[in-house]
Amino acid sequence: MHNYQDILHKLQQLEIKLRNELFLVIKDITPEAYQLSHTATLGDIIDYLPQIKLADSDLFTQLMKLDAASCQLDLGLYGLCSDCELDIELDRLQRDPTEQRCGSCQQKYLNEHRLELRLNH
Repeated sequence: MHNYQDILHKLQQLEIKLRNELFLVIKDITPEAYQLSHTATLGDIIDYLPQIKLADSDLFTQLMKLDAASCQLDLGLYGLCSDCELDIELDRLQRDPTEQRCGSCQQKYLNEHRLELRLNH
């Protein structure tokens, strides 16, 4: 069983960290950098980053995972694998509170993704 307040706190701390990283990345790209990185909703940030060619960045991926984890927490689905819907291993969630897959499904995903990359080249 997951403690809602502990998870919420971890996700909030991660959001602060990612917003600070975002500001450092975009401060020279857009005049709205401070407002975007500090006061915009996660959804607005996620919608904006592709416009400034950052949709392929690790930061974009982390923000997407954070948004998904926050939504799952609100819905009472936090900690369930997005593929098989079984519990994600606690050690995986402790390492990354935004983890979306159990170890087994993550391995399957990585194997399928590697195959897709090979087929595209």
